[in-house]
Amino acid sequence: MPRVPLEFGLYGILTDPLVGYERLTEVLVSHGVRFIQLRMKHAPRAEVVKVGRRLRPLIGGASWFIVNDDPEAAAEVGADGVHLGQGDMPYARARALLGPEALIGLSTHNPAQTRAACALGADYIGVGPVFPTPTKDLPDQVLGLDGMRAMLALADRPAVVLGGIDATNLGGVLAAGARNVCAVRALNRAADPAAVLARLLAILGAADRARPREA
Repeated sequence: MPRVPLEFGLYGILTDPLVGYERLTEVLVSHGVRFIQLRMKHAPRAEVVKVGRRLRPLIGGASWFIVNDDPEAAAEVGADGVHLGQGDMPYARARALLGPEALIGLSTHNPAQTRAACALGADYIGVGPVFPTPTKDLPDQVLGLDGMRAMLALADRPAVVLGGIDATNLGGVLAAGARNVCAVRALNRAADPAAVLARLLAILGAADRARPREA
């Protein structure tokens, strides 16, 4: 069974935050965000490790600390796990390196990848991009809400959706079936990320309260 709850709400990603890595980390932790991922594309491993070691004590045990792409960097900083893209170290090798207790997430961009990631036993999967996003040099094909919904229907473990999500479209993403979301640019480009985060969490909370409950 997955160790990650099926619903955890917001997944935080740190990627060159306008307010700095430490400040955005403090904001995410203070608001109870369950996942905090360090994503430093193109940075040398030494720099990722340097930043990760500064963030590790700020996060403590309040959230799961995830390093993007690099299992070896994750091990060096004492992170709780790693998030792997389709072109990164294979899941089995990363699991052997990090051990059975580490959390390993896998990015998926189409139904075949979703099925494969679930079959491997990933602790959670990423589904996206839902909308166009400039955060990747070579963007994957945009799914749209229909594509997102189809992939979520295939997932038998926690799934977080991402790609161009912000306060203006989050309600529609949740109405289409998403339960866990990531808003990378909305938070990292914000001069006041606490205000942005509060708005996102309010939308998530309202959607959760409006959802029909099982008898």
